[in-house]
Amino acid sequence: MASRWSEPPQVRRDLQACRAQLREGSRTFLAASYLLPRAVRQPACALYAFCREADDAVDLGRDAAAAVARLRQRLDRLYAGRPEAGAADRALAHVVARFAIPRTLLDALIEGFEWDSRRRRYASLDELHAYATRVAGAVGAMMALLMGVRSPAALARACDLGVAMQLSNIARDVGEDARAGRLYLPLDWLREAGLDAEAWLAAPQFTPALAAVVQRLLAHAEALYRRVDAGVAALPLGCRPGINAARFLYAEIGHEVARRGFDSVSQRAVVGARTKSLQLARALLLLAPARGGTAQPPLPATEYLVQAVAAVPAASASTSVPPRAGTHQRLLRVLDLFEQLERRDSQLTRMPLHGSAGAD
Repeated sequence: MASRWSEPPQVRRDLQACRAQLREGSRTFLAASYLLPRAVRQPACALYAFCREADDAVDLGRDAAAAVARLRQRLDRLYAGRPEAGAADRALAHVVARFAIPRTLLDALIEGFEWDSRRRRYASLDELHAYATRVAGAVGAMMALLMGVRSPAALARACDLGVAMQLSNIARDVGEDARAGRLYLPLDWLREAGLDAEAWLAAPQFTPALAAVVQRLLAHAEALYRRVDAGVAALPLGCRPGINAARFLYAEIGHEVARRGFDSVSQRAVVGARTKSLQLARALLLLAPARGGTAQPPLPATEYLVQAVAAVPAASASTSVPPRAGTHQRLLRVLDLFEQLERRDSQLTRMPLHGSAGAD
């Protein structure tokens, strides 16, 4: 049983490099990660650093297809035990071996980035689930593995959480995505609301019909968030505040969209510092959620991820995360970090804009 993340010097240096990388462009993730035990936080940073590199390579590069092929080559070497020289690759190679993370999960993530690069659209909610499974459900499954949780029921709920969080993001960013030529809302829902997808995308505007589609999407996300309680109950106690924080903060994005009349075209919902603080406090207090609902099957779109984990022997995986004292202190530190980020963002909004700032 591993009580701490204790690794050779080179791995520790790589992990430090991953954290430094996240400080530059993923401040919100880094702040929230302090709610996780160190035994989970360290490998999670390695995972997230690689994911950010992969996303940027596909999204910001000139040739998305070449970037995807290159990422798959990196995974080939990583899973062969011969990672490339970058800190993220070396650290992730160590993580996937230690926690028995099947390659299917990382391949799913890269496939989701590839779909984004093609500006793929989704004919139905089931197809949207397939996309959200890749870009977020796979991350939820990998985080569960880092916490030592491998049961199919718990993994199904981890995937539910990832999918729900992605749907919250989509609902918030409808206008922003449309202005970038992207549309994630189910096309059949748009048709049922009397909206022509092509015409709307050419001139995106907020209408009551669009509000009904966004409301419908958020209602589905809420249903998935409610399924997550059973998964949280299966986690080690020390991991629950971090996962609760993620689900409460992302669910609050949807609540803020609702408070704005489901208008995410002419405005962008922002969760304020006070609300974030309240949700983080709630995350700390709700450590023993109800266990009901564990028998619910995974979403059809996420089932293949659950099966991929079941097919990988876990004898060498780290299977226990010890409880950790000081959760209250960690919560206060995260609150302080979020307040710092809020103040920084407020200062930026008052400055003349000469280009967009880096996203969290």
